[in-house]
Amino acid sequence: MITALALKTLRHRRAAFAGAFVALVCAAALVCACLMLLETGLRGGVAPERYAAAPLIVAGDQNVHETVTKSSGKVKTKAKPLSERVWVPAAAAARLRGLPGVSKVLTEVTFPVNGHALGHGWESAGLTPFTVAQGRPPRENREVVVDARAGLPVGAALHVRGEAYQVVGVTAQALPSQDTVFFSTSEARRLAGRPGLVTAIGVFPRVDVSAVLSTGERLVAYTGDERGTVEFLDAEQARVRLISLGGALGGTSLLVAILVVTGTSALAVQQRRREIALLRAVAATPGQVRRLLGGESLLVGLAAGVIGSAAGIALGFWLRGRFVELGAMPENLRLVVSPFPAAAALLAAVAAAWAATRLSVRRTARIRPVEALGEAAMGGGRLPLGRSIAGVLCVAGGIVLTMVLSGLETEAASSPVTMLTALVWTVAVTLLGPVLARAATALLGIALRASHAGYLAARNLRTDPGRMASVMAPLTLLVAMTCTILFTPTTMGHASAAQVAAGTHADYVVSGATADAVRRVPGVQAVISMVRTSVRIGLDKYGAQGVDGGERPIGQAVDLGVVSGSLDGFGAGSAALSESAASRLGLSIGDAVRLTLGDGTPAELKVVAVYSRGLGFGDLTLPYALVADHVDDPSGTLLVEAPSVRRDALAAVAPVVSPTEGIGTQAPNAEVNYVAMGLIIAFSAIAVVNTLAMSTTDRSRELALLRLVGATRRQVLRMLRLETLTALTVSVLAGTGIALITLSAFSRGMTGSALPYVPPAGYALVIAAVAALALIATSLPARLALRARPTETIGARQ
Repeated sequence: MITALALKTLRHRRAAFAGAFVALVCAAALVCACLMLLETGLRGGVAPERYAAAPLIVAGDQNVHETVTKSSGKVKTKAKPLSERVWVPAAAAARLRGLPGVSKVLTEVTFPVNGHALGHGWESAGLTPFTVAQGRPPRENREVVVDARAGLPVGAALHVRGEAYQVVGVTAQALPSQDTVFFSTSEARRLAGRPGLVTAIGVFPRVDVSAVLSTGERLVAYTGDERGTVEFLDAEQARVRLISLGGALGGTSLLVAILVVTGTSALAVQQRRREIALLRAVAATPGQVRRLLGGESLLVGLAAGVIGSAAGIALGFWLRGRFVELGAMPENLRLVVSPFPAAAALLAAVAAAWAATRLSVRRTARIRPVEALGEAAMGGGRLPLGRSIAGVLCVAGGIVLTMVLSGLETEAASSPVTMLTALVWTVAVTLLGPVLARAATALLGIALRASHAGYLAARNLRTDPGRMASVMAPLTLLVAMTCTILFTPTTMGHASAAQVAAGTHADYVVSGATADAVRRVPGVQAVISMVRTSVRIGLDKYGAQGVDGGERPIGQAVDLGVVSGSLDGFGAGSAALSESAASRLGLSIGDAVRLTLGDGTPAELKVVAVYSRGLGFGDLTLPYALVADHVDDPSGTLLVEAPSVRRDALAAVAPVVSPTEGIGTQAPNAEVNYVAMGLIIAFSAIAVVNTLAMSTTDRSRELALLRLVGATRRQVLRMLRLETLTALTVSVLAGTGIALITLSAFSRGMTGSALPYVPPAGYALVIAAVAALALIATSLPARLALRARPTETIGARQ
């Protein structure tokens, strides 16, 4: 009986449920897409390209391992990926050739060529396989073979690292995601710069190679799609990024969805107070009312969940496409499509709809029928005790999270806490919204009463603060989340740029050239070499730089802001740490720091200095010679002091960039974060339109009554705009306050300063966009409602 009644109610009140339906569809789509990213990070595979023909690849272990003993005595080994390629001894190939059943073993070296292509020795052509379509394979050290996509004919010249090579062949193949240049075997190994080491070893056919792997040389056998993970190191890093991004974005999306759906359901229940009161008056029990509305919400949630999950799959593919375009994940990292994200999104939509409705109707269904009718007529009473207590608890939670955030010094730790802090403060404002609405109405009512439309707006806001609070909730959420998402990276970028500007004396920064070539340019006074990498201390990842001052000591070449120790005599075996890294590691001057370089090589260095400009220059500063020998691309960047040299003179030698672009630490994949978190902004914007449209449409009889008593359409529209502007003003102040509290705590922990960087133009654009959205979402439904004759609207069945 309850189900049949719920179906009839849905059939006759489609408009009333449209808002909740739209919110649930968006929530399910967002959750489904985020879970697809998370599952891809956990289970996604990468098909090999270079190693497609080799059934088994022996290469280095691309992880650093650490064994920990828990308090229970259980021993567990953890692993974290390395940022650079691990090279293996070439001598292992001879041992592999001696294994039973092995018919062929091919070795290869991989190194960057001209910044975009990858160079190899022709000895490894059979790993794909590559065949020559024109010309012949390279035999001499100044000969190369290019792939079919290069567009170079046989006989053309190719310049690599300032040396000229002749194209003697063109392959019949070209790999989908990488350009390939083949050198002679001896020349490739010279250019790779790793004597006695190779990148990988291909074994034909697939046999048991465990006897060779157990030699303690960190050798690992890769088969199937595992070959793709060792070929594309960025794919494994992308998987780790997707796990982090999918989890953080999914959790934030779910919390935002719950907040939005709860607000929409509360508004829908508030609009039906009269109907619920009548049901109670005709002997419906509180349980029957709750079951009725719960049944309606289950039906709406089920329909919205199905549609939203389907839309979420399409959204997941769109996100993958955008991430590939931005370089955050490789093209051949396949998106995992399984029923689990869609099922979880469907369950989340149904659960959110049911829980939100039950919470919203709880008090209305419990009070006595006469009281319910009275509240329906008068627009609600005081704030319920339970809601007040929950609001105070959220305020306390926001304070605690703000204090925690102000002490976090790593982006990995602070990013999820930043979003959670903003959300908890927003929930607190939402719960205490009616109180804020009453206070705002009292303060702004004086100004509103200056006109007839303003007088009507003030009376309406004072009569029903709950309705104003329902409108304020999504507006506050939109302002708070948008400002937090947009201005967190600007705060980091501004602080980093300031440290770089204060710590460098370079006139230019160039890349893709040797230091000797730049020194030969007339007027160049000094050239400082710098290369970026990351290292592991234990399992924790730290950004590092290798610096060679050239003609000058490092301390004179780059001003790191040394606060203790000295960079005088900085050389082999030395290391300098940022204040943040030194604090986290508990190290001081003279201590030994044990770390793992990017390619897995262990090193032990002595701390000789601690500096303050770690945000601009990384957590560790190491000798250039040490870092350059353990990175995939040792070219790095060059800081050039040449005040009398024109930019175009240096540009003739190598590309020139600004010092901030060349050496400043940038937030990794900031564009990716904007795309991902932009979905939450879009969802919040939809919630604003949804809520305002629901609120305005529900007032059609009230607007018709105003027309009947003499108000013009212009006066009614002006009254609605003033109401919206009042709610908007309070929401902007509350949302901005939430964002400033959150950003200040984030900035205090990450940069040491409690002053975040908020570009005035960017903030003004956010507020203008929110205001335009709110006014349009109010005016359009109001104009549609005012089209009908007032007598017809008043006489229509409610």
